[in-house]
Parts: sequence; structure tokens; C-alpha cells
Amino acid sequence: MNNPAVSYRVYDPKRFKFQDMLRGTGYVNRHFDWIAFAYDRLLGPPRTDKLVRLLNLPVRGRLLDAGGGTGRASAALHPFVDDVVVTDISLPMLRQGRKRNGMTTVLARTEELPFPDEVFERVVVVDALHHFSTQRAALAELARVLRPGGRLLIEEPDLKRPAVKVVAVLEKLLLMESHFITPEGIAQELSRTGLSVLPIRHDFRFRAWIAADKPVSLS
Repeated sequence: MNNPAVSYRVYDPKRFKFQDMLRGTGYVNRHFDWIAFAYDRLLGPPRTDKLVRLLNLPVRGRLLDAGGGTGRASAALHPFVDDVVVTDISLPMLRQGRKRNGMTTVLARTEELPFPDEVFERVVVVDALHHFSTQRAALAELARVLRPGGRLLIEEPDLKRPAVKVVAVLEKLLLMESHFITPEGIAQELSRTGLSVLPIRHDFRFRAWIAADKPVSLS
């Protein structure tokens, strides 16, 4: 399948000043800037087999890893798609991704993605939604750039689990301004965007996966 070229607009890093860059998420950016060099080692390997299965891979086309940082989760997905693009607000995290994983990286907020409509066959968000400053706007943007017939997958800690509630409190104390939503709340927000939400998946520990497909227009 041939895909039209996408013009990736990489923002000038000089614009991303701490005090006026991302209202409401400056501290988050600082935290991830500081740990970028060790981020992949701290979190460990992703559940690639789970992501491949829930994203219904392989597929011809592009995959967007929104809020993907170093590309820790999506680097292993590259063999299953034609191209992987990682967006994040932390320049040090993206630099680590380019250095270690050879990723295509774009410095951008998920709430304001610099891509045309309907250019990605798959979109994934791994352990990042709770860091987005305006989650409803972010989910709307992810739905916008997803192709009809494509799939969006969100992996998030399940706020209903006691351990995740503790993490949520700790992140607030660290001024990370995180905002966790239950898996059911995420599914409801995805439905608002017009996507068809699939049954929520859980593991035996603290993770949840919420997948949604973009309907193909019959017009």
C-alpha cells in the first residue's frame, strides 16, 4: 500500500522555555528531561507481544507513538509497520530515542499534533495519557490523525488498583501534575471522538488496555 508523504513539522526547541512552553505541564517536562538518560532501564522492556496483538499487527502504514519519549515501547513495533513516528514534549527523551532506537521523532504536544488528518494506520499511547495536560483534546487529536479502519490503543495504569492510587498521590507530591482516569473513563472519552471502543483488557497486576477503531465511512 502506497502512502502519501507526511510533512513533519519539528518545532524550534528554543521556543520550549520552561516558564511559557506548556502551561500546566512544565514540571512534567522537567522530570522527564532529568531521567531521559536512564528512562529505558528504569522502566524495563515493554509488553511487546501484548501491543502487537491488541494493535492487530502487522499492518502496512505508519504508527504514531504519542507521548512516546524514548520510543521504548514502539521501537520493538517497527518490524510490524512501515514507519514509526514518536512525539513527545521532552527533547532529551526524544534525543535518547534517536540515539538508541533510530526513531523518527517530533517535538510536539499531543493536544496539538502537527500532522494532517488521517495519516496513521495505528496510534499507541503507553503509560503517558495521565501526563497529558488536556486529555480530552489529546484524544480528539489522536482520533483525527488516525486513518479510517485504523486502531488506537492506550495502555494505562488502572486507577482502580490500590497500588496505582498510591502512585497517583506520589506523582502529585512530586508536582508532576498527573491526572489518572479509570479505564472506563478513558473508554467513554474515546467514544466521544467517534471511535468504536473495544472491550477493555486488564492484566493481573495493574495495567489496562483500551483499544478503539476508527469506522470506515460508507459515503
